[in-house]
Amino acid sequence: MTTKIAIQGIKGSFHHQVVKEYFSENVDIDECLSFEELIDSLIAGKSDQAVMAIENSIAGPIIPNYALIDKNNLHIIGEHYLNIQQNLMALKGQKIEDIKEVHSHPMALLQCMDFLKQYPNIKLIEDKDTAETARRIQEKQLTGIAAIASVTASEMYDLDIIASSIQTIKNNMTRFVIIKKQNSFLPESEINRASIKFELDHKRGSLAAVLNVMSDCKLNLTKIQSLPKIETPWKYSFFVDVTFEKYEDFAKAKALLNIMAEYFKVLGEYKNTKPLSSES
Repeated sequence: MTTKIAIQGIKGSFHHQVVKEYFSENVDIDECLSFEELIDSLIAGKSDQAVMAIENSIAGPIIPNYALIDKNNLHIIGEHYLNIQQNLMALKGQKIEDIKEVHSHPMALLQCMDFLKQYPNIKLIEDKDTAETARRIQEKQLTGIAAIASVTASEMYDLDIIASSIQTIKNNMTRFVIIKKQNSFLPESEINRASIKFELDHKRGSLAAVLNVMSDCKLNLTKIQSLPKIETPWKYSFFVDVTFEKYEDFAKAKALLNIMAEYFKVLGEYKNTKPLSSES
């Protein structure tokens, strides 16, 4: 049976590249224009699972996506790290000297600015999606125009890479999560990472007490981010990622945090796949 995976963007995007690397079985892709549309696809049953960018090593966490997962009671069942390599591509036979315009997502243009500054005569055009730009160049046979996108996009839309790995910061990792409507029950022996959310009473020392519990339970805090509760001024939700060696340590922390926090929720328990090379 084929699994349907929702992605933000189109085939050839970095989300699609994650699907190709993460899933071993044959899958169908549901292309979504936004993360909200991706969530709707999952909730409506159009897709079985979804791939969602959640954190970048340069730009930091994408907190609105944590909020989308939380608000819709979805579950994180896995993660995948992708080294973001930006490439300049155009129709076959084109060279850098032939390029008059470069079209891409504004973030991709920004990530490659040091390279692009070497060519002041090339006009930079912001576009909505890296892979969609590559597809349009091929479909309309646009000469003199290049896209900045992934290797997957160049292969899918039959474009030549005329300059590879042009991003300014070479080690640019993005963390993606795999989400489902239903939780995926891994054996506890395989679970060593969790994403949680909690809310605390607005009083001195409340956050410090929670962090001490995590430390005492041998949890490694890999990310903490606060998000204001719109309906309750001056109150915050905390989204936290932790890793641990033994599930029993996390289970103990869960029991304590459930008592200490005004609200506590597990967004996902899954396997840590962070590459060793990306450890700080």
